[in-house]
Amino acid sequence: MLLQSLWDFILGYHAWLRSPFFPVLFSLSIYLMFCMPFLVLDFLSPRLAWIRSFKIQQKSHVSWTMMWSCLAHSLYIHVVYLFPVTVLHWYWRPASFIAEAPGMLRFIWDIVACLLLFDFQYFVWHLLHHKVPWLYRTFHKVHHKHTSTFALTTEYLGAWETLSLGFFAAVSPLLLGCHPLTEMLFFVLNIWLSVEDHCGYDLPWSTHRLVPFGLYGGAPHHDLHHLKFKSNFAPYFTHWDRLFGTLHKPSD
Repeated sequence: MLLQSLWDFILGYHAWLRSPFFPVLFSLSIYLMFCMPFLVLDFLSPRLAWIRSFKIQQKSHVSWTMMWSCLAHSLYIHVVYLFPVTVLHWYWRPASFIAEAPGMLRFIWDIVACLLLFDFQYFVWHLLHHKVPWLYRTFHKVHHKHTSTFALTTEYLGAWETLSLGFFAAVSPLLLGCHPLTEMLFFVLNIWLSVEDHCGYDLPWSTHRLVPFGLYGGAPHHDLHHLKFKSNFAPYFTHWDRLFGTLHKPSD
């Protein structure tokens, strides 16, 4: 009933959902909303020691110039590259919606499956772009401009990387035959986890602390990747890095 009520509410904006503007505005607004709490922490951490104590790289400082540079770059990529792609997708595959929401068990299963599939796709892509020098120099190097991550570095990406990750995020629910509500909420969760990965803080309620047995890397896992470049290529989970011998922990 909860999912059905949510889906009925969303379907009330049916005309807006079918707009070619919706995907870009939806992803950008969700992204900026998730970034905002961490940007507040970045503003307060130089002034409050207890906030700074949660910062992974405590000597690093996020300036307004750094924030604006990342934000302007992200807006440019969304307008120049993502919007034309979403318009083409709108013409090629118009949005269609069914009245019935997915069942809760199917919804949870599909969300987990989407995360695992995206995690695998990005791990392979990411590993290749570090192991092949031409791919790193040409496409991925821009994302490693900042060796100390903060929320807005999440989408500090080149056009190729942005479109690749957008493709992985879009194709995973499609391959798994997910309900449109599942697809939408997977996008939201994927954006949140990406922002949290880059936030630069190891907070008591961070996702990696909630998932047991070290199965999820989180912000310390990904911050170490930006600092040392040669480990922790999976975006979320740790099993692929364990299997390939590329898992390093902050204490290593």
